[in-house]
Amino acid sequence: MRLGHFDLNLFITLDALLETASVSRAAERLHLGASATSSALGRLRAHFQDELLVPAGRGMHLTPLAQSLREPVRELLLRAQATLASGSAVEPAALRRRFVINASDYATTVLLTPLSQRLEALAPGVSIDVVSLGNSNVERLERGDVDLAIYPERNASPDHPQCELLTERYSCVVWTGFHLQGEALGLPQYLAARHVAAQFGDLRVPTFESWFLATHQAQREVVASASSFNALPLLVVGTQRIATMHTRLARMYARLLPVRLLAPPFEIPPLTLVAQWNRLKAQDAALAWLREQLQAVALQA
Repeated sequence: MRLGHFDLNLFITLDALLETASVSRAAERLHLGASATSSALGRLRAHFQDELLVPAGRGMHLTPLAQSLREPVRELLLRAQATLASGSAVEPAALRRRFVINASDYATTVLLTPLSQRLEALAPGVSIDVVSLGNSNVERLERGDVDLAIYPERNASPDHPQCELLTERYSCVVWTGFHLQGEALGLPQYLAARHVAAQFGDLRVPTFESWFLATHQAQREVVASASSFNALPLLVVGTQRIATMHTRLARMYARLLPVRLLAPPFEIPPLTLVAQWNRLKAQDAALAWLREQLQAVALQA
């Protein structure tokens, strides 16, 4: 399709070039040959009368004009996709779609696993691609790289719509051979114990540790950490360690491993989990249907 003398398909190539700052990586993303992508870059340079990508060391950098084009080009593509996706009521059995969902392993286990089973029965042509949470979750949402993002309400962007999924509480998980002092886990034993914890992202930020230190003016001794909530119960088996984790996930593992749940010896604020989507995808009928299925699963979790 052309607008004047400009081939609108070049916007797709331009978006990939602006995102990767690399002809070869853009070609891989577009499933095109490097020569075809390089040729498209030549046409884009001629149209904008700007180099767009310039050599810098072993790589390439965006020119100032190219930098200024990143957001408007991505928004143009998102609006075009949203327009094409809007329409009449969805027929689940006939739906053919791949959805990208940004979520932790906790949300994947508790929500996306039963969602996948539900989709297999209702819409076998639908697939989901789960992307782990990291340091750029909101940026991924902004750029439309994910269809849904599932994370704590406190992390949600105020610029995009959201729906509440569930409220979660926390439990302490210990090995069945754990030496409990008294009838229940007390704060002195908790503070004196060795702990396992989940830490995420490139910076390995220990969010629970920060909250615990600020609330109790005490630091836990974390002797094992993992970038997965699912690993925590495994790391307490055969030890005197304590894992403090989501109750729903802890109950699942209590049915599979020699572990048991104990009430924490202090109040932990409950976690509200939400799903969020880019505002430009608000009219995406298939995405709205997927959200309904996710909320139905959350009600049963």
